[in-house]
Formats: sequence, structure tokens, C-alpha cells
Amino acid sequence: MSEGRIGGDLVVESLRALGATTVFGIPGQHALGLFDALRRTPELRLIASRVENNAAFAADGYARETGEVAPLVVSTGPGALLTLASLQEARASSVPLLVISSQVPRAGLGGGRHGYLHELPDQQAIAAGVVKSTWVVRDVTQLPTVLREAWSAAAAAPAGPVWVEIPEDVLRAPATLPPVRALPAEVPTLGAQPDALAEAARLLDTARNPVILAGGGVLRAGAREPLRELAEKLRAPVLCTIGGKGAFDWEHPLSGQSWIEDWHSTEFLAAADVLLVVGSGLGELSSNYHTFSPQGTMIQLEADAGKLGANYPVFGLHADAREGLTALAGAVAERKADGVAEAAVAELLGKVRSRLDSQGLGLERRVLGEVRAALPANVPSCWDMTILGYWAWSAWPGQLHSAQGSGGLGYGFPAALGCAVATEGPALAVSGDGGALYGIGELASARQHQLDVTWLIIDDGGYGILREYLDGAFGVTTATELVRPDYVELARSFGVSARETTVDNLRADLAEALAEPGPSVVLLNQRLAMFAATHPQEA
Repeated sequence: MSEGRIGGDLVVESLRALGATTVFGIPGQHALGLFDALRRTPELRLIASRVENNAAFAADGYARETGEVAPLVVSTGPGALLTLASLQEARASSVPLLVISSQVPRAGLGGGRHGYLHELPDQQAIAAGVVKSTWVVRDVTQLPTVLREAWSAAAAAPAGPVWVEIPEDVLRAPATLPPVRALPAEVPTLGAQPDALAEAARLLDTARNPVILAGGGVLRAGAREPLRELAEKLRAPVLCTIGGKGAFDWEHPLSGQSWIEDWHSTEFLAAADVLLVVGSGLGELSSNYHTFSPQGTMIQLEADAGKLGANYPVFGLHADAREGLTALAGAVAERKADGVAEAAVAELLGKVRSRLDSQGLGLERRVLGEVRAALPANVPSCWDMTILGYWAWSAWPGQLHSAQGSGGLGYGFPAALGCAVATEGPALAVSGDGGALYGIGELASARQHQLDVTWLIIDDGGYGILREYLDGAFGVTTATELVRPDYVELARSFGVSARETTVDNLRADLAEALAEPGPSVVLLNQRLAMFAATHPQEA
């Protein structure tokens, strides 16, 4: 045993042995033993944020970009509670996070009466409603085992955040175990029941008009290739949900893209005689606000058993998307390419374009196009809940990261920080002025860690999407108009490069900012409008 090692060292050693290279978080009084161990372990990089919810969003972006479990370390009480809104997003979008929260000393657990700073009656119970699983470590010898269990639980399908609490005196207790150098974590595979798979393959083989809807579970499972193979064997059009964007090549002849909020797309999905839904619970957004009404048989391939048949009658396959798609692709017969499916996809996309052309939205389409043109290939982008982000949900040609799972503001910039750490390269964040203020302090984090993130802030004077919602519902707006700072001067005060741009100069200014090392801000003062999906009565 190394002299002077404590519980915090066992935590750090365990994370390293599990494969972690980066930790996100903010120190606090009860977590000092853990953070001192991080100081003494340079192999584990610490990305320190300014607010805990942003640290969680950064870990979320890192996990989405790498596909790996991202550790998040925070302190007791207020620090821990501030992560919960962000963890709601991770849970809804199946993002694997390992949250390690400190706790008051063991003598104060479970009471809330001892007067410790940050003490809560039951911190674990508060977290339990947001994450997949929770643990409380009560002895230093439990640390490696609990962390291994938690890591495996976070990564197991359906992936998601898990929560481990470690009391202050455990983190500072002498480490009675030898240094942790190997800690293999088994992540169980989730394959569908063979008879159910055989029946699903039979349904797909006998379908006249099969269609596939790919959700975020395809991306989380790394199942792009078996999805493509299955679609091409079936000659089945593929549409992607918002969370599933990038699961299928945007320009593929069978790609119906991802205009999920467009009624033409909703009709197209509903008309399938067999619709295979993969990695999606068909919630509010994916069902076009519950207007989707399938006319044929629906097969739902889903890792979360609780989502099977939760919103529609389905033939359910409880399986990880990669396992299930690989099995189905191997089981179905290959069809001849007759051009029928490709023609149907072309007709669908033509209807979508015609609808957009009729709405006078050239400015919005141009702005999104300029952003796309400025972004180099394979550079990740993270989008806040802002009007241009809503456009990107439908029109962005490929994968993006956004908070569509729970819909919270402030995701874009901190998540992009996590992406920049993951790729060791540039990342793009897009926010409105309202959402930007949720994470403005993270400019200091970006500057401190010299993270290569370009932040496009679109200042429309307030909460633009809520302005549209309120005006549409009630004819007036309330609390949507905001006093804002001078974002350019504010960014510069952090030592961050910043410039104001126009629509005409957006592409060049954004490309220049993305090419600069370190953080940068580009401000566009512009009001944008949302497209209107064709209403069912007008279809």
C-alpha cells in the first residue's frame, strides 16, 4: 500500500482503471479529498466549470461525442442539486454519465438534523427520480466495486446517468486497499428474444411498403451500419427523429431525412404497412405532438422496456439497437431495387420543399445554410432551445447535439465545451440571447482550459421561440423581452475573441472564428421565424 493514500485516491484510481481520461466538475467542501487526489493524478484531466448544471451539460456533450461514460464530480447539497436539470436531459436522451457526489460525514446521513453545511434529509432520494440508479458508499473498501457497478450501469442499454454518493470521511479515510490498476467493467449486451426477432423479420419480409424510423438509440448503440444494411436489403425509406439525426446518410436515396414536425412526413410514416421504429419511444416530438396515427403494423425495437408500447400498440422487441438491427439485417430477404421506395422518398421531400417555399422563409433557410457552409466536416455542433436550433432539428443535414430530450435551456455552449474536450478540436455552439445567459460564466471555463469552441449567439431581443408560442396562443407576449448585455464586449472581458456579424458576413466570420485556436464568440443580431408545419386539416 502506498503511504498517504486516501479514499479519494481509490476513486481516482478506479476511474482510471475503468478507462476514464477526463473528469468534469466543481470542487466543494466535502469533496476536498477527491479533488486533492485529482491534483495528484495528471493522467486524469479535470475540466472545471463555473456552475454545476453546466458541468453536467459539458459531461453530456463529451459522452455523446465519444460514446463513453463521462464522470462528473460535484459537492454536497447545492452543488449536487444544481446538476438535476441537466441529468434530466441525460436520462431522457440515454447519455451515460457517472455522477460522483460527496456527502456529509457518515454520522450525518439520513437525518438532516446534524447541522452540517449542505446537509439534506435524503440527497440520494432526490436524485433517484432523475437517474437510472443510485449508491451510497459507507466504507472505503467499497469504492472500487461500487464505481465499477455504477460505470457498467451507466453504459448498459438503455444508457443513462447514475449517481454515487461518497461521504466526506470516506473520501478522506486511509485507503486500506492496494492501488487499483485493473477494474474490468462488464457491460451486458441486450439481444432480442429469438422467436420475436424471427416474427419481426417475417413481418418486414411480407410488407409491401416497409418504412424505418430511426431514433437516438441507433446513435447511442453505434448502429449506423446495420441500419443502412437493413434499409438497403428491404428497400425501406428511413426517416430520423431529432435525436436520431445522423443515424442514416442525409443524401442516401432512401433517406426521408428528419422533417418530423412536418405533416407530410407524419403521413408518410403513418402510411407504412409495416413501420419499424428503432431506438425511439415515439414521444411528443417524434409523434409530431401526438398527431401520428399509424395505419399498419408497428414494430418497436427499443432498449428501454418501459417505452415498449407506451404510446402506441406495437410488436415489441426489447433489445439494444445494434444487436436488434444486426439480427434483423441478417434475417430478412434482400429485395430487388425497383426505384419505388426512392421515388416515394423524392416525392415526400418535394412536398416538404414546396411547403417551405410557400412560407417566405428564405432568410431562415439562408442563415442555417450559412452556418452549415462555415462548419468544417466532422466538427460537432451543439444547439440550444432557440429558433435556429428548432430549424436545425429538421433541416440540419447530419448529426447534432441538442437538449430535445427534456427541452431545457442553456445546453448548447457547455455541451460544446465537452465536445471540444472529446475531439481535441473545434466545436460549434448555437444559442439565442436568452439561452446564452444560462451559461455565460462558462466563457471563463473555456478561456481557462483554452477550449476550441466557437459560440454563435443569435440575439433577437428575448426568448424568441416563446414569443412565437405566446403570440400564437394568446395574441400577446409576457416576459419574453429581455435586457441583454453587450455580448461582444462581455466576451472580450473574459479574454475571448468576439465579433459582431451580419447575415451577409455570417459564413466568413463564423469560418474565421472556427479556424482560430481557443474560444470565440460570433454575435448575430437578427430575428428569425419558425416554419409552420402543414396542419392535418390542410393536408
